[in-house]
Amino acid sequence: MVFRLTLLTAALAIPTFATTLQADDWPAPVRALVEEGLEIHGEFQAPGGLTGYVASHQGREMTVFVTADGEYAVVGTMVDAKGNDVSEASLEELVRIPQENELWQRLEQSHWIADGSAEAPRVLYTFTDPNCPYCRQFWQTARPWVDAGEVQLRHVMVGVLEQDSPAKAAALLGADDPEAALHDHSSGDDVAPSAQPRAIEDQVYQNNQLFDELGLYATPTTLFQRNGRLERVDGMPDEERLVQMMGGAAP
Repeated sequence: MVFRLTLLTAALAIPTFATTLQADDWPAPVRALVEEGLEIHGEFQAPGGLTGYVASHQGREMTVFVTADGEYAVVGTMVDAKGNDVSEASLEELVRIPQENELWQRLEQSHWIADGSAEAPRVLYTFTDPNCPYCRQFWQTARPWVDAGEVQLRHVMVGVLEQDSPAKAAALLGADDPEAALHDHSSGDDVAPSAQPRAIEDQVYQNNQLFDELGLYATPTTLFQRNGRLERVDGMPDEERLVQMMGGAAP
């Protein structure tokens, strides 16, 4: 199953972007909706002399269409004679793509262990719990692409499955050589939980928070870019999905 970022919007704050108008200049119906909790992210020209606004409420995206006189607004979907949603492109440009870019930046700023070459043309972020057998399986399955220098896995270490998972995750993050430690652990040499500096323990806590904020429920959960968009796979991918994630067949 393919997950787009739009399935994560309930857990992410949708960023607000500058529009051609200041908030005080919005038509009265738009201002009324904002007072009721709607958040405006952008403006676009709609057919029929209408002005469209991309908006959200409690993580749910929507469009608002204002009449030419600025007196009335309709919240909903506008379709053309062929049934095409004319607001879809604006939702993509003003909400979904910025959301995906924001999430990718959050992943970059999380606390992860690099697995593979820093020069690899393809990067995947995967939430990894030390007690997760499927995480180990994914690590093993990815070897051909990683060893060939085609893919770098960035393991966002979390502790969510067992009582000692946070301590094991911290031990891996705090190792002298985290990549080697993860290699040994994933190869079968189970890491022992051990006390770590508070800063390392906080890294696990922050990763756990990100895991929860995104509404994730499985490990591994992997996020990657394909065809310019962000996609997500929950759990161990099947063979077809694995090839999509890695950008091609095993070398």
